[in-house]
Amino acid sequence: MSNELLQALQLLKQKKWVDLTHTFGPESPHFSAFDAARFDTLFNHDQGFFAQSFTFPGQYGTHLDAPIHFVRDTRYLEELDLKELVLPLVVIDQSEAVAANSDFTLNVEHILAFEEEHGTIEPGSFVALRTDWSKRWPSHEQFDNKDAEGNSHAPGWSVGALEFLFQERRIQAIGHETFDTDAAVDYQKNGSLLAEYYVLAQDTYQVELLKNLDQVPAKGAVIFNIVPKAEKASGFPVRSFAILP
Repeated sequence: MSNELLQALQLLKQKKWVDLTHTFGPESPHFSAFDAARFDTLFNHDQGFFAQSFTFPGQYGTHLDAPIHFVRDTRYLEELDLKELVLPLVVIDQSEAVAANSDFTLNVEHILAFEEEHGTIEPGSFVALRTDWSKRWPSHEQFDNKDAEGNSHAPGWSVGALEFLFQERRIQAIGHETFDTDAAVDYQKNGSLLAEYYVLAQDTYQVELLKNLDQVPAKGAVIFNIVPKAEKASGFPVRSFAILP
């Protein structure tokens, strides 16, 4: 068995690995309700060693949201099973549509069109929505994309699309390049993040602020979401990466 495992590792190391994670710091874009991160030096090399203190919300940089982030009496980050964090990756590319319309919302019709080209989305998949919004990093202004009235315009998922994916296709988790699951116009209209609540109410997680989805095929890759195990956490910055077929 150990030989099989080492052979599998050797095979994986021969493949292309793509980092899906932004490097974040105090100047990075972040959800508007949160304070900017603080990175402080506790000790420097002149004192014998270099050590730092990091202060930031759990939902900061590329991060994983656990179910408890929105839904009472559900699982914390530490309760996610290791095998849930490594999944087949499906990437739905809507970057052209988003370039033409920042208020783009993914609907069932877009998923069916994707499946017509790439085949049915398999159960247990991690489905990522590619919008190329991550290319706006590290500009706060471009990420928020506010109009003259101060309203943001950013793409997202419709509740209908998520219901289809979780109920009909039995997917495991989702990810995207924006701050929120919901398109900004839907949040403004509904007054709450209905799509984000729906995802987390499925007793699963999502990863926000992904990048480099333009380097990953529509199907065939595997995503790894490696995250610290903070006690009773609603979410935490994650190191997400893909191994390509």
